[in-house]
Amino acid sequence: MRYAGTALLGLFLASAQIAGQESDRAEAVMIEVKGPIGPAISDFIQRNIEQAALQGGQAVILKMDTPGGLDSAMRDIIKAILASRIPVVTYVSPSGARAASAGTYILYASHVAVMAPATNLGAATPIPIGPGATPDQGKKKKTNDEKDGEAEQDDGSSSPQAAMQRKIVNDAVAYIRSLADLRGRNADWAEKAVRSGESLTAEAALEQNVIDFLADDVDSLVKKLHGRKVKMQSSELVIDTKDWNVVTVEPDWRTKFLAVITNPNVAYLLMLLGVYGLLFELYNPGAVIPGLVGAIALLLALYAFQVLPVNYAGAALILLGIALMVTELVTPTFGAVGVAGVVAFIVGSVILFDTDVEGFQVSMPLVVTVGAAAGVIFSATIMIALSQRRKPVVSGQEEMIGAVAEALETFESSGRVRTHGEIWNARVQHPVTAGQKLRIKNVHGLTLEVEPMEEEK
Repeated sequence: MRYAGTALLGLFLASAQIAGQESDRAEAVMIEVKGPIGPAISDFIQRNIEQAALQGGQAVILKMDTPGGLDSAMRDIIKAILASRIPVVTYVSPSGARAASAGTYILYASHVAVMAPATNLGAATPIPIGPGATPDQGKKKKTNDEKDGEAEQDDGSSSPQAAMQRKIVNDAVAYIRSLADLRGRNADWAEKAVRSGESLTAEAALEQNVIDFLADDVDSLVKKLHGRKVKMQSSELVIDTKDWNVVTVEPDWRTKFLAVITNPNVAYLLMLLGVYGLLFELYNPGAVIPGLVGAIALLLALYAFQVLPVNYAGAALILLGIALMVTELVTPTFGAVGVAGVVAFIVGSVILFDTDVEGFQVSMPLVVTVGAAAGVIFSATIMIALSQRRKPVVSGQEEMIGAVAEALETFESSGRVRTHGEIWNARVQHPVTAGQKLRIKNVHGLTLEVEPMEEEK
């Protein structure tokens, strides 16, 4: 037993020593960026770059595969990279991945830019947000003698949308060139990627000094990073990857929650749920739950709209459409106002997120489904209301008129009658006998005015 106890103690100490050695290994934080770059992934990257530096991390690796994303989210990520106290390595991987549009800017901003074979980058032309704007609108074609990057001359007939697009493109060109100059990368090709949407394969990007090197996988990346000098904010740093332990950081609940509510389709449904919930609460005061759910959903939708490229004309049209449909239900106008409401609702839904950025548009099947559902509910309500108007009255004073009563006694001017199982006082102009069938002509308070059915005939 003594030997067994000694052996267990030795095993425990050895395990503790190994665990201590593992914990002493330098960590490089790896963040996987998959899909469009939006507010959720931007917040996640910013927080982890800052936390990695505070916790003594040696570097942050952005493993990227993105078609692009929102300009605001991209710029926030780049600001975090430029302010980082540890190197940020952008790695376009695995094979078949891409760093298009916003991904190209992030790649240029990173301290080290790496790509896996069979990947690509580029197509960084900013996509206009707003109707009628196109990248080439209002531009004159350059002659062969004009140099790349020379400002295009306006022909005097360009539209305001085209002028705005030129400003956006020129701003993007200046931005990516400044990043290229900062990292010593090919600024001329970066400008072409913005102005004409050019793209490069990984091999061509290496040849044209767009990236630093190629790496087949993360292990190869770590090996090739060893000994590389990178320029930080105020000094140069030599990367030492000898004892690196690459740790992949998974998205936390906050990131997942932000990703859900900033999905345009979810934000769209939250807005509708909020509006309808509040309307139901107003029509049924004291229900409480619809009002609470509607208020929470509307606040979440407003937060999502704050960080998404929302066309507020589309939001106004949706609200107008809902108001018109409600007006039609309250004050029927033979369908004219209701149809206008359905049209305004659908048009507003289509242009609510007016951008061509992949992953930040409302799904057309969702718009059609919600619009069709609103139209069906509206039509069904109108049909039910009209059918109810054609039905005879079944309650109240009006229902009594024309009903049959039975005389309970013989009387000449007033007496008692039975109708609907109730006994009423009644008046007649001609004498009636007990058991005689009478027709109710009118109701005066608690007295019925009746007449013999035979006389009526």
